Amino acid sequence: MVDLNSDLGESFGAYKMGMDEEVLKYVTSANVACGFHAGDPMIMGKTVKLAVQNKVMIGAHPGYPDLLGFGRRKMDITRQEAKDYMLYQLGALEAFAKANGTTLQHVKLHGAYYNTASVNEEMAEGIIEGLLEYDGNIILMALSGCLLARMAEEKGIRVAHEVFADRAYNNDGTLVNRKIEGAVIHDEELALQRIKRMVKEGKVEAIDGQLIDIKADSICVHGDNPKAVQFVKFIRESLEKEGIEVAPIGKFI
Repeated sequence: MVDLNSDLGESFGAYKMGMDEEVLKYVTSANVACGFHAGDPMIMGKTVKLAVQNKVMIGAHPGYPDLLGFGRRKMDITRQEAKDYMLYQLGALEAFAKANGTTLQHVKLHGAYYNTASVNEEMAEGIIEGLLEYDGNIILMALSGCLLARMAEEKGIRVAHEVFADRAYNNDGTLVNRKIEGAVIHDEELALQRIKRMVKEGKVEAIDGQLIDIKADSICVHGDNPKAVQFVKFIRESLEKEGIEVAPIGKFI
């Protein structure tokens, strides 16, 4: 059993990003931007409503307060800020979830916030402290096997280990920097073979050719253009043909 998740609700004002309505037909969990790196109140409300209509579970997708950089620029923040930025955005999205008769299934950090918390102990501690104060039963979606995931599990937090359909891995389990050639995998068949191996065998081939261990509870897929949406559809249908049940993480974590 595996979850398919996507980062959604990342339009802002007059600017449209992603093809949320199409992606929601195929994923089981939606990570909804909360207004810091992308999204706004109108977009948040619309995205939550669409997710509910498609029976897709909702998670908060908090990012750095960096609309211009789309949350992908690293910021020097304290442990307290790491905690409070997350709580602020969680609270905002929870209001829309409640208004639409649902609850938040999970939290997944965005961009540089996600990457830094995956390896920085002080930031990870702030995130974990905030989650425990907010709701110790909420699921944390984090980079498979990373420091944040391990620390959260030690504190009794439910963790969904996330893998990426279209990204290359370093031999330490981190993602290859997007600026490096080969960091993004464009071949659909290659991506599918890698995903099936991660789900069935718990292994992935790193960019240097080394075979490393990996846990795949949830697969991140992107749908920011028509071709990407077809890829999401292809991944889901292919997994189901292999007898792999696709279901939201709340069902099995």
